[in-house]
Amino acid sequence: MAEHNELGNEGEELAATHLIKNGYDILVRNYTYLKGEIDIIARKKDVIVVVEVKTRSTPDFGDPQDFLKPGQIQRLVATANHFVENLVDEDVEVRFDIVAIIKNKAGTKLEHIEDAFYHF
Repeated sequence: MAEHNELGNEGEELAATHLIKNGYDILVRNYTYLKGEIDIIARKKDVIVVVEVKTRSTPDFGDPQDFLKPGQIQRLVATANHFVENLVDEDVEVRFDIVAIIKNKAGTKLEHIEDAFYHF
């Protein structure tokens, strides 16, 4: 497996662990629809939380969350819409979060950004 894929998988594991420790229930990981993929879909009370995990080994080129492009956001929204319309039987709020991780030999820094799309 390519090194960047391993780092991405480690990041998703760290994000899932973080979410569980903070009271979220993980519903689905790596949910796909058409060309979209959601890293983690979680739930906390009556809120479905769509989580994009961005993991980098260095902050030298910018924060991990800065690497989410408008096309990716559109695919995330369409994929989340499909999930909610087809797999959720109740009226729920949907929130989009980013878990940004920098993981390297110096340590691991994790930042959970709630309602992330409002911060762009």
